[in-house]
Amino acid sequence: MPLDWSRPGGETIGLSLIRARATGEHAGSLLFNFGGPGASGVATMPSYAAVAGDLRQHYDLVSWDPRGVAGSEGVRCRSDRRIQAAESVDATPDTPAEERAYLQDAVDFGKGCAKAAGKLLAHVSTTDTARDMDLIRQVLGDTRMHYFGISYGTELGGVYAHLFPGHVGRMVLDAVVDPTADSVGHALNQTRGFQRALDDYLKSTGQDPAQGSRRIAALLKRIDAKPLSTVSGRRLSQTLALTGIVLPLYSKDNWPTLTGALDAAEKGDGSGLLSLADAYNDRDASGHYGTTTHSQRVISCLDDKQRPTPEQTRRLLPEFEKVSPVFGDFMGWDTAGWCHDWPVAGQYDHPLVGAAGAAPILVVGNTGDPATPYEGARKMADGLGRGVGVELTWKGEGHGAYGSGSDCVDSTVNAYLLNGTVPKDGKVCS
Repeated sequence: MPLDWSRPGGETIGLSLIRARATGEHAGSLLFNFGGPGASGVATMPSYAAVAGDLRQHYDLVSWDPRGVAGSEGVRCRSDRRIQAAESVDATPDTPAEERAYLQDAVDFGKGCAKAAGKLLAHVSTTDTARDMDLIRQVLGDTRMHYFGISYGTELGGVYAHLFPGHVGRMVLDAVVDPTADSVGHALNQTRGFQRALDDYLKSTGQDPAQGSRRIAALLKRIDAKPLSTVSGRRLSQTLALTGIVLPLYSKDNWPTLTGALDAAEKGDGSGLLSLADAYNDRDASGHYGTTTHSQRVISCLDDKQRPTPEQTRRLLPEFEKVSPVFGDFMGWDTAGWCHDWPVAGQYDHPLVGAAGAAPILVVGNTGDPATPYEGARKMADGLGRGVGVELTWKGEGHGAYGSGSDCVDSTVNAYLLNGTVPKDGKVCS
């Protein structure tokens, strides 16, 4: 691939791809992006292909590591030792000293990314990757792009459709990013989504959501003052505790694990929440960290033209806290802290997804999605354009609808991908 798409004849980079060939009658390739940004498609595809059923029978299932991710010039911004040391940095600073430490850590992280990535740092945007996708389509020999994008992969799919509307084949966007939101709006959406998912979790355990949220917020305040011990010998900070709460909200199947971890934390044992935080942060038992979060920052910060300053963030915090008493400060500081002094300029305020003339694109949202709240699906469908964006709703929990237990969703998506059957816009699966 060209390093710089504005100079297609210049320096090149390599991308790592994986393909699981169709087991039956071949209908072409179906390209997957599993989200992030920063998720490795090469690492994810083998397990996905093993359970893909009808899709695997008719399509070659293809995925790749986007530029800056894992096997495609993956960026590692700091060492395991430095990541471990940064666990002491408070991501919800309460004092001027904590704030200075947090912001300086973000600056240091950006410098580490710049040193590791070199020229690539300015060329890992979503637009760059969308252009890579079209070259992948050509290499695969497909006239049109059949695509399945999940989470961040929906933003990528929307940008691809905008750039190459005439190349769109059958495209599914599941767990949909709101394309109208800037970085602050996106963070507020996520804050609202995670609080909504936490409320649903608390209701499932028989608790009043408001009271339960106050209890968890009080627990986090105690942990902030005195981190909890764990069986590993590491301490559970407030930041790690929040991360440990976030992870199980992605899937209803993990809610019982969250209950056990919170109960243990109330009794002074942070081991359960630390284990969940480690899983989210891609840390294995040996203490080695993967690069998913590094790639996520590199891509997200390059995309983001807004980049609120610390001063702007302080003014925004009350709005975040109003949306969520549990996640407000955490999400608010995360919005500004990591990109406020990024080494290269941002690309856009929000992605352009208008795709007039493209084939119908199926946009799937579920009402209990924490990371990409449901409202984003309608906005994506509208943004793609009249007659292009077709919305399918699932009244369910978790991040993503397809393959999450709804026969209605799965059969509708399969009929679209396998037979070209486009459902009525606004169809609801309960």
